[in-house]
Amino acid sequence: MEILFIKDVPGVGKAGQTKNVADGYARNYLLPRNLAIIASPSAVKQAEALKLAAAKRDAETLQEAQLLANALNALQLKFTVKAGANDRLFGAITAADISERLEKEHQIHLDKRKLELDHPIKDLGERSIPVKLHPQVDAGVRVLVEREAA
Repeated sequence: MEILFIKDVPGVGKAGQTKNVADGYARNYLLPRNLAIIASPSAVKQAEALKLAAAKRDAETLQEAQLLANALNALQLKFTVKAGANDRLFGAITAADISERLEKEHQIHLDKRKLELDHPIKDLGERSIPVKLHPQVDAGVRVLVEREAA
């Protein structure tokens, strides 16, 4: 029986794929669980249209991510904080702080989970924080941490 997968089925097929499977497997497992539908010409045409729309949406998302990466790579965020004698901060700068500063100063909304900051920043200096915008696009935000004038 020729079927069109609606969802990914491990080891059998991916969403949008048409495949010939055993009649019993299709009738007793795939169709009742809404994992696949019978591959009629209209269903195949509709799946192709959905695939094209998804590809277009993915291309737009990739382009937006590249534009945002260019903007982020050109930025430098400056934090002026209180620090002790050995250049250790009284507190820490977290991914949430960096995201908030980007929103406030540069009107760039960036989810804090996209910032790949392993540990909060606890000392003075400049560093580049990697940002994962898209599976194919990486960027970096330069963060400068300076001592507050006493």
